[in-house]
Amino acid sequence: MTTAGSDLVLERLSRLHPKSIDLDLTRMERLLAALGHPEERLPPVVHVAGTNGKGSVVAFARAMLEAAGERVHVYTSPHLVRFHERIRVAGALIEESRLAAILDECEAANAGAPITFFEITTAAAFLAFSRSRAGALVLEVGLGGRLDATNVVSRPAVTAITPVGIDHESYLGTSLPQIAREKAGILKAGVPAIIGPQEPAALAVIEEVADRLGAPLAIFGQDFSAHEEHGRMVFQDTNGLLDLPLPSLVGRHQIANAAIAIAALRAAERLAVSEEAIEAGVTQAHWPARLQRLTRGPVIENAPEEAEIWLDGGHNPHAAAALAAALGEMEERRPRPLYLIVGMLAQKDAAGFLAHFRGIARHALTVTIEREPNAMGAGALYDAARRVGLPSDPAESLEDALAQIEARAALDRDGTPPRILICGSLMLAGRVLSENE
Repeated sequence: MTTAGSDLVLERLSRLHPKSIDLDLTRMERLLAALGHPEERLPPVVHVAGTNGKGSVVAFARAMLEAAGERVHVYTSPHLVRFHERIRVAGALIEESRLAAILDECEAANAGAPITFFEITTAAAFLAFSRSRAGALVLEVGLGGRLDATNVVSRPAVTAITPVGIDHESYLGTSLPQIAREKAGILKAGVPAIIGPQEPAALAVIEEVADRLGAPLAIFGQDFSAHEEHGRMVFQDTNGLLDLPLPSLVGRHQIANAAIAIAALRAAERLAVSEEAIEAGVTQAHWPARLQRLTRGPVIENAPEEAEIWLDGGHNPHAAAALAAALGEMEERRPRPLYLIVGMLAQKDAAGFLAHFRGIARHALTVTIEREPNAMGAGALYDAARRVGLPSDPAESLEDALAQIEARAALDRDGTPPRILICGSLMLAGRVLSENE
């Protein structure tokens, strides 16, 4: 399938505003009015905000709704390989011809006025969704919440806030309470809100905003909970207890993400999901580059023999903590020497991210993300790793990093094949997937 048509329009749209991110709803509201308000003709919406885990919650919610027999729209960002990944219409990625036509329509309606790329493409998604029948829309916030382009939906069926951490400080604030207040901007009066595990400072702000608005909260650890027990996931809320299989997505943090999705669907009056559909959804959810095991492609061919290769797009300290915990669990079950291949964007907290792997990873190889003008240099990443006490070396490329790991693994006395985690950026993850899937 060619994507030249949509690619050309997307390139034009990226030049309509001097800033790639400019949080303000006025441009979005103007364009939606010109399009006839497609945001008012959507199926019941599950609106998901948070710092980490949004995509996983979206994946679980989608899988559960589809297992219940619903046609489901899904909107996520950013994409990993192709823009089309962002817009799933009634269960299928948007077709190229339809995407190109809708982008053209939005461009014409915008009439050359300033608008960000994310705003106009979100409007295009709403237009596509409004023209196709579905039982639900699972809608992921792009950045923040209060002024995010997705927050024009005035009456979602349910909202959810995944764990809030420090990220995107230049747009959302430098403290946890400031960032939590932006995330809490998706809460609506009378609309149930599901709140995932939070630091006390973040939870206090979310509760304050909910109380002021009159948004009923269900809080993880208070109103619902989930844990692993005897190789199963046990979920409990005010409606009772569910004994479920462990989630298909890897890592203990995915139990909490699955629980958020379950609680959200059980709280949404307009979305009926059976226990059977919940169980099926927990085991069928798929979300690329979230502790994804790679099994084919050049990265496998260039890796040490019998090495495990994992890919994750987490890029902030909060995500690194969850990753380190998941890798610690893997080490307990199947011990292997852990090596990291890390690439990050320049504005990210590299030291804060890498510090979580001190004492867990044997060595980190740092790379500059190819074809990414905002990438942090491999040397700067190497310096950050050394500052936090993580043994490290720069690499010229992913292939060079794998070769360095192979040389180090050959010196390992017990000969156990290594476990390799490629991490630090969704941009890096997208590059890897485009070449290995």
